[in-house]
Amino acid sequence: MSGPIYLDYNATTPIAPEVAEEMLPYFQAHFGNPSSSYASGRHNKEAMEKARMQVANLIGALPEEIIFASGGTESNNHAIRGAVFSNQQKGKHIITSEVEHPAVTEVCNYLEKQGYEITWVPVDAFGKVNPAAIEKAVRPDTVLISIMHANNEVGTIQPIKEMGEIAKKHCVLFHTDAAQSVGKIETDVNELNVDLLSIAGHKLYGPKGIGALYIRKGVKLENLIFGAGQEHGLRPGTENVPYIVALGKACELAKENLDGNKQHLFQMRQRLLDGLKGKVQTGIKLNADPNNCLPNTLSIAFDGVEAHTLASFVSSEVSFSIGSACHADSIEISPVLKAMQTDRKTAAGTVRISTGKFTTKDEIDRAVEIISETVNKLV
Repeated sequence: MSGPIYLDYNATTPIAPEVAEEMLPYFQAHFGNPSSSYASGRHNKEAMEKARMQVANLIGALPEEIIFASGGTESNNHAIRGAVFSNQQKGKHIITSEVEHPAVTEVCNYLEKQGYEITWVPVDAFGKVNPAAIEKAVRPDTVLISIMHANNEVGTIQPIKEMGEIAKKHCVLFHTDAAQSVGKIETDVNELNVDLLSIAGHKLYGPKGIGALYIRKGVKLENLIFGAGQEHGLRPGTENVPYIVALGKACELAKENLDGNKQHLFQMRQRLLDGLKGKVQTGIKLNADPNNCLPNTLSIAFDGVEAHTLASFVSSEVSFSIGSACHADSIEISPVLKAMQTDRKTAAGTVRISTGKFTTKDEIDRAVEIISETVNKLV
């Protein structure tokens, strides 16, 4: 990639060349409507079903348990609203955490106004949810638990398997937002004990505007939109075939290269951290436990340095986020860091640097030089 060194892969990823190549014919040559019975329609229907299988294979699901959506936000909305609306006879209580993405928290805030009761489970200093707190929060009228697999800001991986066991024991539906974890770490729906799982294509080298929702067989969701019978009747509308094909290819590549990519992400992150520790002339604080964190994510604060100032000084040479990309235009302290009870000075100085499969050693070494030189000037 030309331009500044890109170290914000948690915000979005570039489209992998293989993914772009796979999707391009579906913009022109293969333009048929998948619902049509003639050859071009059947071809596109088959391409969609191949993509559905590729997505399912990545997360250990059945193809018929996958529906396509416009992205992670829609998937989260459909999972949460669809689950609670179809189970109103049981109750109106939802459990989630204080560090969820806005695509979950804003849905819960909306539902609260509709008469639902939300239990916001706290986290520890590293942003981790204690499964015991989930079990304590479960009530007879609890209809859904929604906890993200890995945090988009600090990278903390949640004990989803244990929480899933708790949900299963109490016969409560369990959803996880896996936008940040799918393609970076093992994400198997059966191992995790989840009923619903959200995927965002642009987080794993697919295009923006496509995602998927895993719905365990037998789980009933109420529709968010209504129309014809596409996507098992759950997500009507003519399908976005080029992007669906792209998501399938991205998932196939992620599965094929998971171990190698994981190792590369970790090595690049560690090279960056070790380099900064060796060159920065001030204290460094990590906001997550490196032993329980996404392999590519570094949430870090430099003593005496304000994150906005640092980012503005290096923006022409290195791209990274201040806290979360979703809060990049705000000087407010991130709700995630607030929930972790991070002190205001550290929170204001926190940057999120995230590596990707295209990150090189030369880019890391250059980024270390640029960031460390700037930090040393600012302290």
